[in-house]
Amino acid sequence: MGKHRSWIMWLALIPMLFESAGAYAEDSPKILAKMATIAPRGSFIMQQMDEMDALIRKETQNEVGIKIYYGAVQGDENDVMRKIRMGQLHGGMFTGHGLAQIVPEVRVTEVPYLFRNYDEVAYVRKQLQDTMEKLFDEKGFVVLGWNEVGFVYNFSKVPITSIEVARSQKWWMWEGDTMSQAMFDAFGITPIPLSFTDVMTSLSTKLIDTAPITPYGAVAYRWDTRFKYMSEYPTTNVQGATILTKQLWNQISPESQKKIINICRPYFERLSLHAREQDRKSVDVLKKSGIQIVPFDPEKDEQQLQFVFDTAKKARENLVGKIYSQELLDRTLSLLAEYRQAHPNKDIEKLR
Repeated sequence: MGKHRSWIMWLALIPMLFESAGAYAEDSPKILAKMATIAPRGSFIMQQMDEMDALIRKETQNEVGIKIYYGAVQGDENDVMRKIRMGQLHGGMFTGHGLAQIVPEVRVTEVPYLFRNYDEVAYVRKQLQDTMEKLFDEKGFVVLGWNEVGFVYNFSKVPITSIEVARSQKWWMWEGDTMSQAMFDAFGITPIPLSFTDVMTSLSTKLIDTAPITPYGAVAYRWDTRFKYMSEYPTTNVQGATILTKQLWNQISPESQKKIINICRPYFERLSLHAREQDRKSVDVLKKSGIQIVPFDPEKDEQQLQFVFDTAKKARENLVGKIYSQELLDRTLSLLAEYRQAHPNKDIEKLR
């Protein structure tokens, strides 16, 4: 276990050994965008953002620079959003949970048990991108780039093989997460709302014993050390985006704005691809560290799976008018059906 964890932690430290020139720029930029994220310090995200910052400073002739606080040092996404509203920060890198505090509709592609694989996710979100960016613009934010956080799996201390077992667990729910609450309500589960930064401690004190997260997230935040099992079938795919207040954005010259967007988009596309690769590698690390994957047999568990799908459908319909409109949900489902009709044999993104 130590050998494989050391390997992944070493990879995480590499970016810290080769910090970009932008981190040591002698001259402060005219406009410094202060942002925050729960992403771990030393991660690939940090490497990419440091490179992006250096390039932005260079291409804008030091008009604009980016400073990012990593590892939840500014708090979890709820805290970061509050600091943005208070003017202490200008933006941040968020998951759908944080983004929804500005544009709830963004979570229409995070409804559980909707997507089967990465290609479906990419297609639907690409078609909805202009709509989402317009909604953020109306709320006073510009989207620098979108990235995919990844597929989420349930981690637990006992194998969750039925809804009865699931209902007996102490589930973590991100505090204030309307979508998760609706889903838990539909399944008859009473979750324990906590901030992201309280999860590890709560697992140690046994306040909670089950939590959803990506494989890479489980390793990076060391949650896996508190679990013995993880589900084979994914529950949802988490959206990510980096946003900046228009109050600061409008201080940047139009020429530099175009340069920044052109610089940022390719970096965030790489983040999505890297997240997928890291999840695959992390599954191997999890297996070697003793985590057992609870298998899913479509034929054997067909009745149970249908119950899950029916319940998830009920939950997403109950969120109409609360998070998104019926029109937006219908459009999302139509795009998904359109993709599946053109690609009928695509596999479910199960763990290998």
